[in-house]
Amino acid sequence: MKRALVTGGSGDLGQAICRQLANDGLYVIVHACHHPERAEAVTAAIQATGGSAETTVFDVADEVQTRDALTGLLDAGPIQVVVNNAGVHADAPMAGMSSEQWRLPIEVCLHGFFNVTQPLLLPMISTRWGRIITISSLTGVIGNRGQTNYAAAKAGLHGATKALALELASRGITVNAIAPGLIAGRDTATGFDADVIKRLIPMRRAGTPEEVAALAGFLASESAAYLTGQIINLNGGMV
Repeated sequence: MKRALVTGGSGDLGQAICRQLANDGLYVIVHACHHPERAEAVTAAIQATGGSAETTVFDVADEVQTRDALTGLLDAGPIQVVVNNAGVHADAPMAGMSSEQWRLPIEVCLHGFFNVTQPLLLPMISTRWGRIITISSLTGVIGNRGQTNYAAAKAGLHGATKALALELASRGITVNAIAPGLIAGRDTATGFDADVIKRLIPMRRAGTPEEVAALAGFLASESAAYLTGQIINLNGGMV
């Protein structure tokens, strides 16, 4: 059974992706940092329906802590699917943005991508099969006011995705990113009302975590073996 690590598995998107991958027959490692109880609940729900899962807790922005956690997980064998979903906002107009606000999304989203993915590569390469999937954002494609830091982090992931895809294409490993637009969940519910969503999105609704998870499931499958180096926009027609 192939193993999949989903960072940020305790959040709305992460939970849906974990459930999708488990339903597809993967052993899912549900990651959390600040909310391990949510990750444990996801793991328990997967196990209750006959799936295979475990929980891991570490800060993706902490390189040493991440490497130590992954070393332990790799003792059980290679992790062949990684979904880099962990992310954070620290929104502010750049004129009033502190250096701490600037660094936080870059440390979690961009440095976290390296901290998690790099230790998994050689074991993955040895199997000649792998899927690296990163959850980006529409903000990384078109920008957004008050999110210069977040846009920089996500756009950096796009470049990393394309470059790493070239490095691994001959090894049976694909590397892709999903750039969702507005997705229903805790953040969307508090930030956008129905009228705003209808005005912004040609499909006149927010996407669902399950729609993002379905795409992640496809990218993790055998059927997506010839798809690599792509930034896939999933945004209801916004771009």
